[in-house]
Amino acid sequence: MPSIQRFDEWLNRKLEELARNAGEDVNTYVARAVASQMVADVRRTDPILLKALVDHLSESGVLQTDSMPDVEIVISDPDRLRALDDTGLLDSPREEAFDRITRAAADALDVKLAALTLIAADRHFFLSTVGMANMSEPADRSIPLNQSIDQYSVADGNPLVLEDARSDPVFMKHPVVRSGAVAAYLGIPLMSSDGHAIGTLCVYDDKPRQWGTGHIQILSDLAHLAADRIFGRTTA
Repeated sequence: MPSIQRFDEWLNRKLEELARNAGEDVNTYVARAVASQMVADVRRTDPILLKALVDHLSESGVLQTDSMPDVEIVISDPDRLRALDDTGLLDSPREEAFDRITRAAADALDVKLAALTLIAADRHFFLSTVGMANMSEPADRSIPLNQSIDQYSVADGNPLVLEDARSDPVFMKHPVVRSGAVAAYLGIPLMSSDGHAIGTLCVYDDKPRQWGTGHIQILSDLAHLAADRIFGRTTA
């Protein structure tokens, strides 16, 4: 069995036990732990590097992506993409009206990270963010879909509530969860008049959170305000 230099015999036995319980060999378990620490260190200071790091770790197989549900049919639906394109907001400059909504979401739910997102066929675009550095220019605000949790709320058309994604049988396999970047997530889809979800208003944390009905209601109300702004109408 592989061992870790500077670990004593007891620690190496415990390492082997934990890797076995996770269904992994020791090398894979250690590689994922190191990757998680790298992501945690980078996410505090440079989200642009974070995107490249998580994407590379996913492509290299350290953070697996092939075990997540396939939502491509819904995400690539032409009517949904038309509803998104009609907003004219993909790759748009930041607007104070949207930033006010994300700030309100972060304050109301007492989180450091909040975002308004748009989900295109091949990428996730941050329309507005709170708590993320280097997000001023449109070119800096896209990430690959394999790093997006929001796409699953969009595909389902319903709120996605994850109090501890690390123990969720589906989302524990998501690369940003495996990396340690996201533990708790709450996302509300932004619905067009014809019932297509084009993105989300979401909040998240790298530690578990308990989301009550009040949290969901507040974020839903703010998501409706965002949809009103996006579509220029009153949502149902």
